[in-house]
Amino acid sequence: METAQKKRILVIEDEVHIADGIGLNLSLQGYEAKISADGIDGLNQWRSWKPDLIILDIMLPMIDGFSILKTIREQDEKIPILILSARGDTKDKVKGLRYGVDDYLSKPFDLEEFLLRVERLLRKKAWYDPDKREPETRVFEGNHYAFGGNQIDFITFKARCRAGDIILTEQEIVLLKLFIANAGKPLSREMLLNSGWGYAKDTTTRTVDNFIVRFRKYFENNPKKPVYFISRRSVGYVFDPGHTDRPDTRERI
Repeated sequence: METAQKKRILVIEDEVHIADGIGLNLSLQGYEAKISADGIDGLNQWRSWKPDLIILDIMLPMIDGFSILKTIREQDEKIPILILSARGDTKDKVKGLRYGVDDYLSKPFDLEEFLLRVERLLRKKAWYDPDKREPETRVFEGNHYAFGGNQIDFITFKARCRAGDIILTEQEIVLLKLFIANAGKPLSREMLLNSGWGYAKDTTTRTVDNFIVRFRKYFENNPKKPVYFISRRSVGYVFDPGHTDRPDTRERI
């Protein structure tokens, strides 16, 4: 007997052999997949079926994929959307990002890479959907978190910290929740990249370092001598929310 509802994935794709192959492989992974062969049906299924993730082609009958993406984003900013298209030039990718797509994969694609991206996007959605969050990720009491005089509101994305009142980005929220869920545990840059970005081609381990610089400016009393977001040489980073005013002797880079 199932104890958890299957994740719903809507595939809006008019090439039958591709749509059927995607649907089959998603089903084999334990997801519930539904196929829409044109833009109008895709929008109707999104409204009525309420999927957890949308796989979207660009070149579709009736309504093109970019118009679908734009329509959905006007009403729902959080549902993850993955564009899967033969049009892989930079201009199309930039347009998709401008309209709010979460990920973009060009055809032909590697099946294992595709499934990993699907898993990452669904995990990302779980951070913002308490009712569908997996048991092991239920680490927050309510929608707020406080440490060292800093306060974070995960619903409004607002934080009150040494830098004043700020608005956090969605990516900053994702990474903060990863650190909080693993407080006291060393997290490698590769792990943070995999969980936060899914090893997208335009990200490097330096991307993680840049976010840590931001967090230190936001939350540390002295960003040059951090006590909450600590570097571990050749490992990555540790989040220590329980720090007191003891001297910091840990190795930093």
